[in-house]
Amino acid sequence: MSFIDEIKKKAKTSIKTIVLPEATDIRVIEAACKITKEGFAQIILIGNVEEITRKANENGFNLENIVIIDPKNSSKYDVYANALFELRKEKGMDYKTAKELVNDPVYFGMMMVKLNDCDGLVSGAIHSTSDTLRPALQILKTAPNTKLVSAFFLMVVPNCKYGEDGIFVFSDCGLNPNPTAEELSEIAICSSNSFEMLVGKKSKVGMLSFSTYGSAKSESTEKVIEATNLVKMKKPDLLIDGELQLDAAIVPEVAKSKAPTSNVAGYANTLIFPNLDAGNIGYKLTERLAKAEAYGPLCQGIAKPVNDLSRGCSSDDIVGVVAITCVQAQLEN
Repeated sequence: MSFIDEIKKKAKTSIKTIVLPEATDIRVIEAACKITKEGFAQIILIGNVEEITRKANENGFNLENIVIIDPKNSSKYDVYANALFELRKEKGMDYKTAKELVNDPVYFGMMMVKLNDCDGLVSGAIHSTSDTLRPALQILKTAPNTKLVSAFFLMVVPNCKYGEDGIFVFSDCGLNPNPTAEELSEIAICSSNSFEMLVGKKSKVGMLSFSTYGSAKSESTEKVIEATNLVKMKKPDLLIDGELQLDAAIVPEVAKSKAPTSNVAGYANTLIFPNLDAGNIGYKLTERLAKAEAYGPLCQGIAKPVNDLSRGCSSDDIVGVVAITCVQAQLEN
């Protein structure tokens, strides 16, 4: 059974309701139909009912058993507008603005999550990351005891002996451009938790750099070393090491020569990149050249499950991210 099939199996143990606010995109419609047919989640589509139905019919998709909600015609419109106004009035939002925002499918969907009318939201097929995460942070806010929201990819690399049989978390690949050492330490801790939550195996965190154990020195390498030490102070039981070059982090033979005393080098399954440039390039290289499945950007640190998508995603990518969102929702209850 593939990794994503295992996730779907977990999702079926306690069915969750996930809202998809980009329902005019045919990939989203196709994904909703696939999910409903497989039966691991209940799907709510947000948007104009006639337009969504027409697109589905034109492409041969059956929307039976899928709920479609048009914000303008929803009985919850005023409830959500009032709730949004109360949430944001101290930040200067007036009631008129709140009513206008609730017409937006992403904001409407976030209010559904906030008021427990659904369990999670997946967006990003046509919206930028900021357009997905801005309302999430405004409405849902950060999780308790969380200092930073970050984004990771769950990478499943075929025919790969590295990581956890080819399964990795890559982080942060979608949100924080140039994290400080303190922020990098928080990303590492959250990413370790995300790996263990979703994969069910012990996380081994490699803090990546162009240097291994001082083979080169720069402001960037010093940041990674400081972040590693901060994690060791905050979470002494977490398996982490750095700074490590990528080959030293995941290839045992290289680790023996570059970092022979490390208890992580050669076996890292949770890879923390020093900045967003490296992380984003790294996941895309792995996805395209190694033909890896890349699920994300998945969010960590938000109070309720909200996940982003790459705008280049396929319908199957959406299906996988929805399954992961369901499991995140289960583990929060």
